[in-house]
Amino acid sequence: MSGLFVTDEQIAEARQLASDITDPIFDLISKNTTISVERTVLRWFGVDGVGNLGAPLVNLMCDRLKEAGVLNKGAAYWYGRALRMGATSPLDAVERLTAAPLEMLQPLPPEEEKKLRDEVRAEARAVVSEFKGRVEQRNELKREFPMAPAPHKYVIVATGNIFDDVDQARAAAQAGADVIAVIRSTAQSLLDYVPQGATTEGYGGTYATQENFRIMREALDDESRKLKRYIELTNYSSGLCMTEIAFMAAWERLDMLLNDSMYGILFRDINMRRTFIDQYFSRRICAMAGIIINTGEDNYITTADAYDAAHTVIASQFINECFARRAGLQDWQLGIGHSYEIDPHMPETLLLELSQAMLVRRCFPNAPLKYMPPTKHKETDIFFSHAYDVMADLVAVWTRQGIQLLGMMTEAMHTPLLADRYVALKAASYVHRAARGIDEEFTVREDGKIANRARFVFGKALELLRECKGDGMVAAIGRGRFGDVKRAETGGKGLDGVIEKAPDYFNPFLEIMEAST
Repeated sequence: MSGLFVTDEQIAEARQLASDITDPIFDLISKNTTISVERTVLRWFGVDGVGNLGAPLVNLMCDRLKEAGVLNKGAAYWYGRALRMGATSPLDAVERLTAAPLEMLQPLPPEEEKKLRDEVRAEARAVVSEFKGRVEQRNELKREFPMAPAPHKYVIVATGNIFDDVDQARAAAQAGADVIAVIRSTAQSLLDYVPQGATTEGYGGTYATQENFRIMREALDDESRKLKRYIELTNYSSGLCMTEIAFMAAWERLDMLLNDSMYGILFRDINMRRTFIDQYFSRRICAMAGIIINTGEDNYITTADAYDAAHTVIASQFINECFARRAGLQDWQLGIGHSYEIDPHMPETLLLELSQAMLVRRCFPNAPLKYMPPTKHKETDIFFSHAYDVMADLVAVWTRQGIQLLGMMTEAMHTPLLADRYVALKAASYVHRAARGIDEEFTVREDGKIANRARFVFGKALELLRECKGDGMVAAIGRGRFGDVKRAETGGKGLDGVIEKAPDYFNPFLEIMEAST
């Protein structure tokens, strides 16, 4: 399969185009920070909890610094100033800084300035060492209880109550699931703060909080020991708190995060400058934590036609890969997203879907890939729906997907029940077992329908990448080239949280993470 469809030279051209497209965006990233990045820095230092009115302390501190016009120096710098004011704990630091007239603080003498930064860097190194120790705890458990062979069967829990989610996750793991994804409460990505503590109410999902991450990770670790195979945990690192959620998830030893360079821009109308800056810092955290990211190209072909827009998926995958590699992620961490979404009433859809999945595998041979099931054309006929999902199971094992989200036969009717997950897991396990090795037994004709379709799609993807290079990524998004959704550079939510860095901006965690690669 690896020699089919497109040449190495064509793939290299696509990667070079993606690099050229993203270069101007990295210039934006290097010159700016965001209020959510700075809140994340404070979380690294142990600032946690809420104030008297329920607002997170990191929000109170960063909002105060922003109002005073000094957040552009970096929250880490002001955290250090608070320590010099006599703060004895992260909470004390917040209280001192929020009470101090920051605009009246005088610059420190150069020798004091250097001492402050050296002390804060030393504390950051100690925190990062503890962080890496927690990641190693997760890795030790994975070595003790190896996972089942790929494709890893990925299922969703989404009750709104974290304790009910735990019961459903345990049941899914016992039925054969390899990966549990806790879906976030609808529209949490639009909140510019992270809720505190365990939550028992949510709409369409469960709030992403650090305590919820801890509860589910603890339960799945227990289940992994019982089943003697490791169960991975996934959540969402996207939206206005993308960076904070990445840190909290990494600290609580999650394995995967849905993390895309453009999803928030296109599908949540979050400002593109804010998103591009936040995704970089969040991916730096994922790189250090050994977290696999799942990108969101599957969403493009739920808003656009999957047959006509297949090339936009390929083009975006190269762009997402470039963003990820520049943030230090390795190929094994790139759960690049695509899906089985062509209208099932078209002829030869199995060949078309095989072509797309084979093309993605050809372009990204060392990435695990994250394959999505049919959703857009699901029907309330559960028998047809189940057969539709099983075809995706076949393509997944045939094209060596690493991560496969399983479709549910009741997708078009209600949130899946335990029995629905059981049926999906049983069918996928059967297909994966029965068809394993099929890719080594059958060859695809170089002049056949599968190969010709793949070459056509890749050619259109190159055209789109060339357009993005010529006109710029911002213009391409403005024209609706991805997902048929148009966004403006200064539109959307969160632009007021983008802050130009001062010449003496200070972020010791970014220094450490960038130095590591």
